[in-house]
Order: sequence, then structure tokens, then C-alpha cells
Amino acid sequence: MIKITSKQLEVTTPIRERVESRFDKLARHQIHLINPHVIINQEKSVFKIEASVGVPNGELFAQAKHDNLYAAITAVGQKLEKQLNRLIHKPEAQRHISLETEPEILGTDFDEQYEEVYAA
Repeated sequence: MIKITSKQLEVTTPIRERVESRFDKLARHQIHLINPHVIINQEKSVFKIEASVGVPNGELFAQAKHDNLYAAITAVGQKLEKQLNRLIHKPEAQRHISLETEPEILGTDFDEQYEEVYAA
């Protein structure tokens, strides 16, 4: 259940459906969403949307401002989805490439070759 709060604006059925459709896209990643909360504010002619969602590995938070309410909701949904993607695929990311050393270069033959050259 998504908690949607607003002080200056009445949360109508189309607004609730748009928010729920954006959170349905997050649920496709098969991660349990804990206490999703959306706050809708209207500042003059600009809508400000803030959303926070708990996930098992942490918490996601996003906010967006736009003249159009539905565009702001879409922007917040995209930001949350991007954060969730990053969180899900973090273990798979290759941050550092490990250099593999070849055993024939670092073996004992390497030291023996130089000892023979200097001994002669």
C-alpha cells in the first residue's frame, strides 16, 4: 500500500493511479518495497514530488519539480527506478579489473637466468 500525502492538493483517483503505476514498475524487479511514501506539494505553479521507499538493502529517495503534475510523478518514478537498478546490479559491476600474473614470468627460472649471466 502506497501512502500518498498532500496538503494543498486533493489526491484524486487519476493521481493515485499514476503513482501506483510508477511503483508497479519498481515492483517488477522482484524486490520487496517497504513503506513507500509519496508527498505531493504545490508551490505556486510548480509541483514538487518527493518519494521514499525502503528496500531490504537500504532506502531509496527521489524528488522532482515540474509544471505538470504527471510529468513530475513520472520523473520521480524514473529516478527511483534508476536507483533501484544501481542497487540491484551493484554486486555484478566490475569496479576493478584484477591483473593476472603469469607463473612463468614470476617463477624461479627468471632469477636463475640472471644469475647465470652475471656469473659468467
